[in-house]
Amino acid sequence: MAKISASIEVSAKHVHDGKLTEHMLPRGTRVYITDVGVDPVDALIDAARSVTDLGYQAVPHIPARRIESVAALEHRLSGLAQQGGVQDILIIAGEADEQMGPFAETLGILQTGLIDKLGFKHVAVGGHPEGNVAYAGRDVMQVLKDKIAFAEESDAEFRIATQFGFDGPKFVNWAQDVADAGISVPIHLGVAGPAKITTLIKYAAMCGVGNSLNFFKKRTGAIAQLATKHSPEDVVGPIENAWAEGLGNISQIHVFPFGGLQASADWLSQRGSFQSETESAAAILA
Repeated sequence: MAKISASIEVSAKHVHDGKLTEHMLPRGTRVYITDVGVDPVDALIDAARSVTDLGYQAVPHIPARRIESVAALEHRLSGLAQQGGVQDILIIAGEADEQMGPFAETLGILQTGLIDKLGFKHVAVGGHPEGNVAYAGRDVMQVLKDKIAFAEESDAEFRIATQFGFDGPKFVNWAQDVADAGISVPIHLGVAGPAKITTLIKYAAMCGVGNSLNFFKKRTGAIAQLATKHSPEDVVGPIENAWAEGLGNISQIHVFPFGGLQASADWLSQRGSFQSETESAAAILA
């Protein structure tokens, strides 16, 4: 059976500490670089350059609420494009205690026109299969539609990349709901890589994926199991089946390596998920 392709997420520290190596992933793999407010912009640009030099496709996060001004946004984006060799970005609202500048959400970044001005070819926007507390009182699907509507005005190719979760069928249903709402861009569903269950519970609580966390806790059952390792296959299986059937515009998984970058890379390699989306699609048609 064909295997769904994958991208992976790293921190700038992972890159600077040499934890991401040249032969860890196939060339061209999308490597997302997080920004949680602890790294200076220049360090993020340097990390992107290193990822690019390793032969991967660097995808830095652009967190709207952490951008202090339009000038700061242009400095960051131009540095990533010109110094970092970046052609692909993920724009998110970003977790910040308070808004630090003029941008409250992704759409504000898009509306500056800088994405096309600086020649970015690919843009991911965030998706939230379990909802988003930041959009309390708003129609989350309409928020997503507003972001994707911008794709019609842009030269860049857009996609949706989601937060991670542990309920594969729920994520598949959400992807189908997105497609049914008339949104036709590719969807990359977030999953957690191999890790101790206690580690995953910690990150799930930090990242606000409570509903999926409750589902996960029910499935793990006995407290004794909390010391064991979680295999992502139970989550990926339903997603991969839906992808193979062409459901919901699902085209890839995006892996959060909470149990370590090497562990996730080994798991993806063993299962055969390191191939391009084109190769994966061809395998289905073969």
